Amino acid sequence: MLNLIVNKDKMKKLKIAISSDHAGFFLKEKLKCYLTSEEYIIKDFGTYSKESVDYPDYFHPLARAMEDKEFNFGIVICGSGNGANITLNKYQGIRSALCWNTEITRLARAHNNANVCALPGRFIDLEQAIVFVRTFLNTTFDGGRHERRVMKITL
Repeated sequence: MLNLIVNKDKMKKLKIAISSDHAGFFLKEKLKCYLTSEEYIIKDFGTYSKESVDYPDYFHPLARAMEDKEFNFGIVICGSGNGANITLNKYQGIRSALCWNTEITRLARAHNNANVCALPGRFIDLEQAIVFVRTFLNTTFDGGRHERRVMKITL
């Protein structure tokens, strides 16, 4: 059973931070086009080319903006998704999930209240990325026993 938000107008007002390293650059650019076409408010934290970069340089600013509650959700993309995920999860209040299939993505939101979707840019195509991002943004948190568990994550 999917927990989808049905008020699309509400979703269009969501502010989304997006970032990638060089391995996720082209996928990020295409996702930006998709998100813009769906009328989400987005901010790109870089990188801005396919030139090799150190991924933390782009993921830390996104994480700080998320902590400051400037954005509702974040999307980060690197080669495997692991570097992005590890970097983001160093921050209090960030719950980044490596989203590589639809059910994992749905559960990240429904059970873990993830607020950042980490994508493995070298292992998924644009069609898959759009499905995962759509699932991530449209799935609500179940709360209840899951909220109790999520509250125990932060030290």
